[in-house]
Amino acid sequence: METYLRDLMVALQNQSVTANALVHQSTLSLRSSEETSTGSTAPMKITRASVWARVLFTPISPTFPFLLRKLIKKDRCEILHLHMPNVSAFWALLLPSARRLPWVIHWHSDVLSSEHSLGLRLFYRLYRPFESALLRRAARIIVTSQPYLESSIPLAAFKHKCTVVPLGIRPLIGDLEKEATQATTTQKTHDGSAIDSKTDMTPLQVLAVGRLTYYKGFDFLIRALAQTPNTLLTLVGTGEKGPELRQLAQDLKVYERINFYGGATEPELLALIQGCDCLCLPSIERTEAFGVVLLEAMSCGKACVVSNVPGSGMGWVVSDGCTGLHATPADVVSLAEQLKSLRDNEDMTKSYGAAGSERFNQLFCIDTSAAAVAATYRDIL
Repeated sequence: METYLRDLMVALQNQSVTANALVHQSTLSLRSSEETSTGSTAPMKITRASVWARVLFTPISPTFPFLLRKLIKKDRCEILHLHMPNVSAFWALLLPSARRLPWVIHWHSDVLSSEHSLGLRLFYRLYRPFESALLRRAARIIVTSQPYLESSIPLAAFKHKCTVVPLGIRPLIGDLEKEATQATTTQKTHDGSAIDSKTDMTPLQVLAVGRLTYYKGFDFLIRALAQTPNTLLTLVGTGEKGPELRQLAQDLKVYERINFYGGATEPELLALIQGCDCLCLPSIERTEAFGVVLLEAMSCGKACVVSNVPGSGMGWVVSDGCTGLHATPADVVSLAEQLKSLRDNEDMTKSYGAAGSERFNQLFCIDTSAAAVAATYRDIL
């Protein structure tokens, strides 16, 4: 959501739309802050509301409604664009200044009642009435893919308000590409040895990116790696499942074939994408509603392997047999077979990457997304 919002604000300026943002601080803080970011035609203002605590990954921000009211008045806003899920967005229901504006709700994901989290299921019982009230009040609801819209229970009663606008990113070229060439291309493995990401290697180089949490399915990817000889994995990200994934790799005797990279800057990530053969997103739940990292890989001409989770946008973003391959969710054998297909057919892998680059240019550039969002704004004014 953060990457898309940043790129969207810049691209909207090319549509003669001025957008400022109210977001949360990325870390716990009792203080709010303001900053100015460079836009395409003018500076953009970003206000970061203080976050006093986090409960079930939810930021608790008592200052948010006061900042929202202040910004609506100061910036003379004509539209309120709310990105969901976001508990702080519910404050708009109580603010007269917010209620006087037309609302666009950007629906990035349902709040899913995962079987892995009793706390989340209980939390959603409290959350849902406010969510429904927000949807009733919205003038328009933007959804990121048709499959997600069709499978979303909260949106079922509001489909007449919904319009599909795929997420987009700026192409990973230009200034960012120059930074990537200056970033290190030597990927340190767990034991301090090195894999040169620019060297042509016989093994299939697989890249996986994301928070190390249960729904990302990285445990299935590691198990699939154990069934796929001559394949190396670079896993980028941090999270609570990190120690468990490392132990699993040791137990399966594939630890030497995995580069647990940790966090990566944008230039580092671009260098890693450029150095891989394919990107794998093995998520097992609709919590993975879209997969922006897929766009990043496609913009660089890389094939993708995804879990075809029913109702998720992943399987729509990646066209099976054209820009990549679909695996059955939470199925180690299926995932291993798709990786083997890419490993054993270099020409096919490259053709998927080329087709992915073309699909990205047609559907997923941020300018395309911004034009559709701007059209939605004008339609409701």
